[in-house]
Amino acid sequence: MIFTATSDGRLDIAGRQTDCVLGRSGVRPAADKREGDGASPLGLWPLRRVLYRPDREPRPATRLPVAAVSPEDGWCDAPGDPAYNQPVRLPYSASAEQLWREDRVYDLIIILGHNDDPPVSPMGSAIFLHLIQPDGAPTAGCVAVSREDMLDLLARARPGDALAILQADPREIQFR
Repeated sequence: MIFTATSDGRLDIAGRQTDCVLGRSGVRPAADKREGDGASPLGLWPLRRVLYRPDREPRPATRLPVAAVSPEDGWCDAPGDPAYNQPVRLPYSASAEQLWREDRVYDLIIILGHNDDPPVSPMGSAIFLHLIQPDGAPTAGCVAVSREDMLDLLARARPGDALAILQADPREIQFR
């Protein structure tokens, strides 16, 4: 199954339309994606695995691979580092995003297969499908959804499924 997120903030979950939030800089072709640009990469991204925060969420019901995160879990976002766009243990010697966050955004995460086979620096790291901020703020390049929509998507997802990030209108692609 292919789930679809569009640049106008729509997410299709098996024919059901709901809201989503994308990057603060809009969408960008994957070949033009760069670390820290704030854009969500256009393309078809495999749903690799699910991470969840076990002190806040029960293990989600899904057929995707699932793992609990701990306070020591991070994701390397340092271009040039050998672990770029890969999970790391914190503290880490290079820049790494903490996966155990207080704002609940990473209580449920789906790791998307963007720039991971193998990772190429600096083509973007930590592109996830995660929970939306309470104020609905744009992401740093991920796709964010409500908890209810995440649980629905997880219940339907199977190994081999993907998330397509698409432009709603070709004139909306932003280049910087």
